Amino acid sequence: MNGLNMKRIFFALTLSLIFSSNSFSESSEVLIIDVRTISEWNTGYLKEAKHLPLNQIENKIKNLEPDLNKDIYVYCRSGNRSGKAKIILESLGYKNVSNIGGISEASSKLKIDIIQN
Repeated sequence: MNGLNMKRIFFALTLSLIFSSNSFSESSEVLIIDVRTISEWNTGYLKEAKHLPLNQIENKIKNLEPDLNKDIYVYCRSGNRSGKAKIILESLGYKNVSNIGGISEASSKLKIDIIQN
C-alpha cells in the first residue's frame, strides 16, 4: 500500500470514530429519564428522554426498564430531584444510574436538543 492509500484509510477510520462516539443520543444502550412534573415536561424536554415524574419513578420504573444493568441518565430542572431519583433507582437495584443535572446542563452534556412544545 502506498502512503496516499494509508492516509485515506487513517482519515476514514478517524472520522468513523469521531462520529460513532460523538453523541450519547445515538446509543440505544442509554435510557434518559426526565423526572420533572408534566407541566414542566410540556414546556420542553430532551429529544431522547422518557417522562417519568419523581413521584412515580419507584412504582413505574420496572415497566419502563426491567434491566437493572441498563445505563440510566436522570435529569430535572436543577439536578435536585434527579439526585433523589438516582437514590431511589439505586435502592431498587439499578447499578448504572447517573444524575446529569438540570435540563440545560443535560442537553449540553449529552449534545441533545431540547424539544419545545
